Amino acid sequence: MVKLINIAYRAQSERSWTTEKAYVQGDRIRKFQLEEGLQQPNFELLLGELDNQKIVACIGLSLNEDYMEIGTFAVDPSIQNQGYGSEMLNYAELYIGQHYLGIRDLVMYVLDVRTELLAYYQRRGYQITGRKSEYPIDAGVGKPIVPIQLIEMKKYL
Repeated sequence: MVKLINIAYRAQSERSWTTEKAYVQGDRIRKFQLEEGLQQPNFELLLGELDNQKIVACIGLSLNEDYMEIGTFAVDPSIQNQGYGSEMLNYAELYIGQHYLGIRDLVMYVLDVRTELLAYYQRRGYQITGRKSEYPIDAGVGKPIVPIQLIEMKKYL
């Protein structure tokens, strides 16, 4: 999982359009961070398999008091642009609606420089809230190499 997340966020390949390589350097996640996350009672990591054999995608769900935060969304770059990411996000939204009946708001954070991702999520019904935050350098998720901020996006289920 660590390898999948890091190549999706930090590597550049022919098919990849989700990489942050031009904006952030260093690992997106380390093994101990993933292990710590998986131990949290309010966190789930949904996995996507290809032909029931190889894990090729994941999406993290963090339950807050009245909303679900979507993050750690990664698809193997070698199969990007084939609909797997859309399928994974569809599944996560359905899963939340079925398993977390009181949750109606989905929240995610996208780098402000990733205009193509902002537009993609807007097409999916997520709206830019106007809230911005600094990149979490102290979280150990890489170091920005250009000025960047996180843009909050929200969708009502």
